[in-house]
Amino acid sequence: MSMDDTRPRTAVQLQLNGMGDLVWHAQYFRCVAEQSQGGQISLIAAPTTMARELVGHEPWVREVIDFDRRPRRSERRKGRHSGWAGLLRFGAELAPRRFDRMVLFSDHPGRAILVCWRAGIRTILGFGETRLQRLLLTKTPWIQRYRGPAVAGYKDATAFSIAQGFCRAPIVPRISVRPDALARMRERLAPLQRPLHALAIGASEPYKQWGERNFVELANRLAARGHGVLLLGGPAESQLAKDIQARVEPALRGLVTTMTDGTVAESVAALSLVQSCIGNDTGAVQFAAGVGTHAFVVLGPRPPLEHDPEHVHMLQAARLADIGPADVESRVLAELG
Repeated sequence: MSMDDTRPRTAVQLQLNGMGDLVWHAQYFRCVAEQSQGGQISLIAAPTTMARELVGHEPWVREVIDFDRRPRRSERRKGRHSGWAGLLRFGAELAPRRFDRMVLFSDHPGRAILVCWRAGIRTILGFGETRLQRLLLTKTPWIQRYRGPAVAGYKDATAFSIAQGFCRAPIVPRISVRPDALARMRERLAPLQRPLHALAIGASEPYKQWGERNFVELANRLAARGHGVLLLGGPAESQLAKDIQARVEPALRGLVTTMTDGTVAESVAALSLVQSCIGNDTGAVQFAAGVGTHAFVVLGPRPPLEHDPEHVHMLQAARLADIGPADVESRVLAELG
């Protein structure tokens, strides 16, 4: 690093905990890095975002620092940085890095401000939506949070980045594929039938789950057309993937493959090699859109996603159960031409 580089040594913190949330923010983090020492940032994020797998290889990422405050319920443990004592502990861990500034992509910066105080970080940039935030944050252009009908995370990140001068206009979310993961996935998916559709069967919450029966019927419909189907999920979806495959018509089962043992980076790579990704509102469909693959999200009545109209195709109805496999198949085939 050049001694003449007077740009600030920067940490960026993402408040939101999902992998899709990180995808929406990644390009804005890159813009912050362009105005930071060495063209890099230290990214602070919850372990649930899988930041090392998703963006750890990016040249603008100096390091990924885990903010372990809210572990998944299934882990049944207290986070290392939970509670006031945990926040002070986290600040002490950051102190030796001597950051010049913290950039908070957060609508509740109070905890982070305490961390910054303990870490000796005096320039703290944030939304500044409330009077209290404006008292505690470094004085900069403020924003009002998005209150419209769509999902707010990307909207707020966009407004904040423009207000701070990190970019001039909205940026469509994009992530890059790790070359090593791409090489492995090219080899693994090479035998599969094309066109190849990935079904994103995982869901972080039960109300987002379209259901085994619907995925079985959709897999049957696509395979009956001679298309390949990849049942994609994580280890938690291993049994669901097996159950779906077992219920596919025997004559079509050879066209349906499961993949629940891959890393997050390998899932991103796989999604860059398929013709479409169809599934629940989960990280996988955001990965797909982030690498330029058409993603069809079974949303039901939930707020729309407006961050990438070209690649994110929403299927909405009064109830999630009202969206049938035939409707999804028709939409996918129409969009793909």
